Amino acid sequence: MVSDLAAAPGNSAPLELVDLHKRFGSQQALAGLDLTIQRGTCYALLGPNGAGKTTTLNILLGFLTPDQGRARIDGVDVLADPEGARRRLAYIPEQVQLYPRLTGFENLEYFHALGSTVAADTDMLRDCLRRAGLADAAHDRRVATYSKGMRQKVGIAIALARRAPVMLLDEPTSGLDPQAAWELNASLRDLAGQGITILMATHDLFRAREVASRIGILVAGRLRQDLDADSVAGAELETLYLEEVRQLQGTGP
Repeated sequence: MVSDLAAAPGNSAPLELVDLHKRFGSQQALAGLDLTIQRGTCYALLGPNGAGKTTTLNILLGFLTPDQGRARIDGVDVLADPEGARRRLAYIPEQVQLYPRLTGFENLEYFHALGSTVAADTDMLRDCLRRAGLADAAHDRRVATYSKGMRQKVGIAIALARRAPVMLLDEPTSGLDPQAAWELNASLRDLAGQGITILMATHDLFRAREVASRIGILVAGRLRQDLDADSVAGAELETLYLEEVRQLQGTGP
């Protein structure tokens, strides 16, 4: 998990990608990706395997260097100041790794002390667990008894405790049952409403439309569609997505 306390938000959009290119040998992972996400937006980046979603996240995290272009987090250039950019980010992977013998609260307390310079008291940490959607009754249960959805919520609480203004999520609802996915998405909507900017990479068209305020379709390293989630029905989104993928593959409907 990569996250830390962010400084006061800057005047720039919290997340800006400008003409990003990245090639791995003969494979063009990103081919001029432009994306700006405003504060308080939950943005779902849809795309098939190999579309460039993971490459995009890894550039934002500072794990990869783009061949061309710029990435900025809360106004901080990822290349020029990678540590400063990471302090403004929280990364929540598909599989949140926690200590199973510790409780949810103890995991939060440990990771916060390990990775943050901000002091936190018990009330603040428990409030982060509640904001992430974890029921009070689960705070002091061992993580070994948790479902995947509950572990995801602890991951979100860790990010909240560090006050990161931007969250990156990789396939957050993968493997969750419908109820757990709905609860997690409700928590993400609440966080966006509190001004946190969220970029989630996902394959799940239905859940993307349910949680996101904006949806992007990434194919072959290019943003093919940038949509207002409220303006597109589920069936229409599926049609648009399949059309973009089929055009890339050169196949018909």
